Amino acid sequence: MKLSSLKQGRDGRLVVVSKDLTRATDAFFIVPTLQQALDQWEKVAPLLADLAEQLELGSVPSFRFHEHDCASPLPRAYQWADGSAYVNHVELVRKARGADMPDTFWTDPLIYQGGSDGFLNPRDPIPAIDEAHGIDFEAEVAVITGDVPLGATRGEAAAAIRLVVLVNDVSLRNLVPTELGKGFGFFQSKPASSLSPVAVTPDELGEAWDGGKLHLPLLSSLNGTLFGKPNAGVDMTFDFATLIAHAARTRNLGAGAIIGSGTVSNKGADGGPGQSIADGGVGYSCIAELRTVETIRDGKAKTPFLKIGDTVRIEMKDKAGQSIFGAIEQDVARHERKT
Repeated sequence: MKLSSLKQGRDGRLVVVSKDLTRATDAFFIVPTLQQALDQWEKVAPLLADLAEQLELGSVPSFRFHEHDCASPLPRAYQWADGSAYVNHVELVRKARGADMPDTFWTDPLIYQGGSDGFLNPRDPIPAIDEAHGIDFEAEVAVITGDVPLGATRGEAAAAIRLVVLVNDVSLRNLVPTELGKGFGFFQSKPASSLSPVAVTPDELGEAWDGGKLHLPLLSSLNGTLFGKPNAGVDMTFDFATLIAHAARTRNLGAGAIIGSGTVSNKGADGGPGQSIADGGVGYSCIAELRTVETIRDGKAKTPFLKIGDTVRIEMKDKAGQSIFGAIEQDVARHERKT
């Protein structure tokens, strides 16, 4: 089934969405918000699934579904832990800032704790305080879990996956080196992220979902031009079960925890850095990777980071060309503080 949160209050109004993303029906009489659904998933998931089936049959009242009306499926969450499952990406961005990469990065997952008290709506602007911060998008896949016990096994972690979403993990690249140089992790360099308009249950993904990876291209465009189409199931060093178990090694994860894959990144055919779309490759899921490749190839980066007025779009389609999660589409806009 496909679930979405329409803009209403702080936590949205839960609706069930049709498979083709054209229609929706209210779920308030079952449960009003997605977080409340996750809190009692075993009880309400069958009821929501039945409602989804009725929606497909046209046997319940429905209305036109508009992605612009959506908040992120979880407008705020108890946990947002973002991994770096595509170690190729980690290697490239560290190379860009002259940082060595320990061998353990290939065997021990990286995860940072992001801000989850407020996600941007999927069609809201990316607020820019200063273009000099080096504003970048990062196209990712993430899962939303049920309760995960401390010390969970990979099997328990995989069984806790409730929903799959897309993410734009906005990064301020020029703030990263100084911040990480303090040895205490990301904070100011990782502002609010946004989630796709729709969250889907793994069964909705069919054979593209293998229980821990999503084997479909993740499409990113910049100002209407395709920027990247790497396959999310390729070169993913750590699958979601591994990431969840790693996150739960020393703590419980509450229902509604969001675990991100990190920037989706594919190596080139020769095993080296991937190529841009213009050069016949699958491109990139962030500007930082392209800038690194430019530096390696040409001695300096040429592609600028995001500027005010730029538009980023992130989407994933099934083999028939149908959008699965709806699209994250965001303009970069100067932040004007409300008084």
